Amino acid sequence: MSTVMETIILLLLVSTFIASMFGTLTGFGISTVLIPIFMLFFPPPVTLLMVGLIHWFNNVWRVTLFRKGLVYKLVLYFGVPGILLSYTGARLSVEVPHDLLARAIGIVILLYVIFIHVKESFKVRVSKKNALLGGGMYGFSSGLTGIGGEIRSMFLLAYKLPKSVYIATTGAISLTVDTTRLITYVHGGARLGTTLLYASPFLILATLIGAYFGKNLVEKIPKEKFRMVVGIFLLLMAVKMIVWP
Repeated sequence: MSTVMETIILLLLVSTFIASMFGTLTGFGISTVLIPIFMLFFPPPVTLLMVGLIHWFNNVWRVTLFRKGLVYKLVLYFGVPGILLSYTGARLSVEVPHDLLARAIGIVILLYVIFIHVKESFKVRVSKKNALLGGGMYGFSSGLTGIGGEIRSMFLLAYKLPKSVYIATTGAISLTVDTTRLITYVHGGARLGTTLLYASPFLILATLIGAYFGKNLVEKIPKEKFRMVVGIFLLLMAVKMIVWP
């Protein structure tokens, strides 16, 4: 491994730890924070595959720790359309030109930053139709851009589930979508390469440690200040990807 690549991996490890900690602390999804960081060093398909793998393991921990709280009916309603449209979005991501995909990711991040600040005004009615719609929208956005958690949450929060039940159910829904898109990325030709394969266990561990620290800090630090900093960072990265992909 070259010195330059070693430096990049070290930067990614530190960035992954910080992104996971701030994501947990502020409520921003870890994929939303990590994707623009990884895209500074890797093309979109590699970024989506690597960050998707990290996200997959996070969901495995969620389901493992809170599996008794699963609401299987909601996993089915959200998961089935999520799987189908995640495949569609992932297929598009490996077929469209890299600069166009980078711009699409930038636009989604930009919309995400705007939405997360006004989402309290959005109210979704509980219904089977809305669950299917939410699952489909979440799946397509996740497959195409690697980002979609807020869409899923907007629809799932309408059910007012207890916290442990919500964590388990979102983890299971995400696991079905992530598994589908990861397989599709690889089938479409995306590869991590030897260096990222070597680094991936350490990157996954960094997200878990970061999430642990974020969870412990969430009651001690006013999260709105961090939320503003992370929001500004994501806004700048979104503009960069749209203008200079």
